[in-house]
Amino acid sequence: MIEMDEGRVHKHHMLSEIYENPAAVRSTIDNCLSADGAVVLPDARLDPALLRCLKQINILASGTSRHAGIAGKLMLQELAGVHVDVDFASEFAHASPEPVSHELTILITQSGETADTLNSLRVAASQGSATLAICNVAGATLARSAGAVIYTHAGPEIAIASTKAFTAQLAALFLLAVHLGQIRGHLSPDAARKHIDELRSLPAKLEHVLHCDSACGQIAEKNFIASDFLFLGRGVHFPIALDGALKLKETSYIHAEGYPAGEIKHGPYALIDPVTPIVFLAAVDPGDAGSLVRYRMTLQNMRDVRERQGRVIAVAVEGDSEVAALAHDVLYVPPAPELLLPLLEIVPLQLLAYHVALRRGLDVDNPRNLVKSVTVE
Repeated sequence: MIEMDEGRVHKHHMLSEIYENPAAVRSTIDNCLSADGAVVLPDARLDPALLRCLKQINILASGTSRHAGIAGKLMLQELAGVHVDVDFASEFAHASPEPVSHELTILITQSGETADTLNSLRVAASQGSATLAICNVAGATLARSAGAVIYTHAGPEIAIASTKAFTAQLAALFLLAVHLGQIRGHLSPDAARKHIDELRSLPAKLEHVLHCDSACGQIAEKNFIASDFLFLGRGVHFPIALDGALKLKETSYIHAEGYPAGEIKHGPYALIDPVTPIVFLAAVDPGDAGSLVRYRMTLQNMRDVRERQGRVIAVAVEGDSEVAALAHDVLYVPPAPELLLPLLEIVPLQLLAYHVALRRGLDVDNPRNLVKSVTVE
């Protein structure tokens, strides 16, 4: 048994760490804000002149950290107005990129000791790029080696499958996007303040999301014998589909894939049958025109799957009757701006993976063949 704050006791580190999501996000936010609520990023000592003239950001990471990077790409492009590419650290480390200028490379790793990411740092720096680490461990090799660092303050993460470190990475990337948006003149002070206020409301919303724990257990009971899962999302929800699939794959040994929802017609339609669960990330921000467009398209994808006798599980915003009418099961999250919905959506998927693995009688904290930090290539 693992004792937690507020008297809660959990059987496994993974479940304990899922319940620590709100605290991890809150701590990350608090350590990156000044007393008046301005983004300060105390350890990210980057030249403001460089940031103002940036033409390109590269994000390099592996596994769950790379999924955070894909969401971060959309945050940075929208809030900071700069082009962003995301690559696998293991691929970039052995590529032959051209020398660059006006460039920043962001390297994301929970441990700060991931071999591929460390190799990527050396390659990027040798090509003339400024470097910024996003890391959860103070004094880790990556944090010491990069030109600047943002710590995620998620606290020690023991379970192999990353949960609270992922949401903390998303919060750090959002803070960085707001910070760069202000420096580059892409965000007004009022707009930046509004974004930060919305982010500061997330820990309380994450506490609320944890109430879906029992619902996740019930859905797991219905689907734990499945041999395959599909996770689908559009835009900033796509990397959450990727990470939901990875969490399930890591913990339950079920084959799972994450896809952009629009790509389902380009192959995955062949996998639709009455026993393969298809999980849709269908949360929407009604105040965001792009979010509404993507939502309507996702609803149509759900209709298409139902017409083909597919089994639909959805993550949606509370009160969404349209999703409820199309899905066999729905997991709800509170409303939030489009770019912050991923921090809420991932928690039900973490809980679902945990309960499926538990129902299958597996070691949820120590999946076979996996280690917490991949320190060799």
